[in-house]
Amino acid sequence: VDYLNGARLVVETSKDPVYSYNGANVTLPCHYHYEPDQGPKRKIRIKWSKLRDDYTKEQDVLVAIGKTYMAFGDFKGRAHILRASQHEASLLISDVRLKDDGKYRCEVIDGLEDESEVVDLQLQGIVFPYQPPRGQYRLNFHEAEQVCQDQGAILASFNQLFQAWSEGLDWCNAGWLADGTVQYPIRLPRKPCGGVHLAPGIRSYGPRHRHLHRFDAFCFSSALKGEVFYLDRPAGMTLEEAKQSCQDAGAEIARVGQLYSAWKFAGLDRCNAGWLADGSVRYPIVTPRANCGPAEPGVRSFGFPSKGRFGVFCYRER
Repeated sequence: VDYLNGARLVVETSKDPVYSYNGANVTLPCHYHYEPDQGPKRKIRIKWSKLRDDYTKEQDVLVAIGKTYMAFGDFKGRAHILRASQHEASLLISDVRLKDDGKYRCEVIDGLEDESEVVDLQLQGIVFPYQPPRGQYRLNFHEAEQVCQDQGAILASFNQLFQAWSEGLDWCNAGWLADGTVQYPIRLPRKPCGGVHLAPGIRSYGPRHRHLHRFDAFCFSSALKGEVFYLDRPAGMTLEEAKQSCQDAGAEIARVGQLYSAWKFAGLDRCNAGWLADGSVRYPIVTPRANCGPAEPGVRSFGFPSKGRFGVFCYRER
């Protein structure tokens, strides 16, 4: 094969996923070279873009020529080219956000030659099902997006839900995902959940009307920069008293996504019910024991009590 200028442009990225978490800094590796090596070349153009799961559309992240570069959209001020060595085109993303999870294309352009490779950025996180205080199947797609955001999370992708299912998530209520489909994960087939004769897996309702159809939500939250801790009083607290107690401790009342993250990544284990920001009362159990709910680990829920006095889970940035 004849290549332009007698050399073949080769782009290489990580074949394994790159793992990070919310609020961290992460480098997506990308290097290029020529076969055979041609020595110093003219200024090449580097383009990074983020792919949709189905590869049908790309979001511009950054374009660079020499030392000049421009980042786009949510990546402005957070995306930079790392030039630690010659022929390096790695992307540095600072203050990683939940929406940054996904596949990125590193494209190197030298005149008429254009080569690219893809690297997968995966955030360490947890998927949790969410129902609002109004009850089951009350959310259209846009409302589902908002309730996840309110809980310090985003709507989960299919890949994130699949990962959660492979780690043991079993939930019989259908919920929205980020691509506008409605699905639910089943580990133990049973009659109300698609039937006993279907194999375990992700049950799918496919794409649904984003305004008219209503379901629950599957939210995705990442590891935390801060800490979740528990406060209580001998007589318990109302929701408003609980919020004030967190403020007095230099913190804020925790969101549901923060409690799930603290349970999974910080090993938070508390057999005492506490208020959360959405008005729900929950508690996290890592080591199941008597009088602390079911025989498996999880975040237990008392729902949204209109009355009652409980402790509170607070969140404080480190």
